[in-house]
Amino acid sequence: MRLLATALAAAGLLAPAGAQAAPAGQGAAVYGAHRISAAEVVPVPGTVNLRDVGGYRTVDGESTRRGVLYRSESLSDLPPEGVATLARLGLGSAIDLRTAPEVQADGPDKLPAGVTAVPLAVDDLSLFAFIGQVVRSKDPLYQQAQLGEGKAAARMRGLYRGFVTNPANRAALGAAIKHVAVSTRPVLFHCSAGKDRTGVLADTILRAVGVPASTSEGDYLLSNELRAATDQALREQLKAAGYMENPDLLIPLQRVETSYLAAFRAQAVASYGSFGKFLRNGLGIDALTILTLRSRIVT
Repeated sequence: MRLLATALAAAGLLAPAGAQAAPAGQGAAVYGAHRISAAEVVPVPGTVNLRDVGGYRTVDGESTRRGVLYRSESLSDLPPEGVATLARLGLGSAIDLRTAPEVQADGPDKLPAGVTAVPLAVDDLSLFAFIGQVVRSKDPLYQQAQLGEGKAAARMRGLYRGFVTNPANRAALGAAIKHVAVSTRPVLFHCSAGKDRTGVLADTILRAVGVPASTSEGDYLLSNELRAATDQALREQLKAAGYMENPDLLIPLQRVETSYLAAFRAQAVASYGSFGKFLRNGLGIDALTILTLRSRIVT
């Protein structure tokens, strides 16, 4: 949906909706009903969903380190003050999970000097193209037929299963995890909105180092709280501009849901037998890499 807003704004059809930085967490931040007390939102201008993946307790009583691993949405809209704020995180690299068409439409990341861009595309099943086609039709009946009656949510579950079944996606996710494991400086990873591909990568990393699945799911769901205002503003713009009578049809595409993450997790088990075997045989993450990853991001 970020890409759709960018494309329509570039065409002069919608006013650009600038991202507002989320409040910083002082040791802990609590959002909505999810009560994710460990999540620390990093207030970088031009982002709403940039946060530290540190502070989560593992099953053996340790915690993920702060200041080592960050997750975010695209960094292509950062104003100069956003780039300056990002520089203070001391990043060594930024992993970009977007596809080439997304980067072309949204623009490359705006990174501080010395931060290495690491492109590792994960397929979005042409979600951006699909959404653009549906919205540009301006046809309420067509939009309802494509998105209504659970079809949008079903498409999202298919997207998540594809993170497992597509060999190229597995290769990219595995490479991202290996990169985090061997990095000597902080790493940030992101996709477009920082919720789906970024969400499953964060879930996989957290569970791989011993964070309980329920805690990791809470981190995943936090995107809904952080993105709510931005997503609502886009729906209001689409309605005001005459693109959609019922922009709420887009909500299943804008949000993350437990059922989406469950589809990813279930597909991993269905395809490989267990989460551990998915790591080893699906993503190519061996025991040494897990130990290296854990030593890197767990206290």
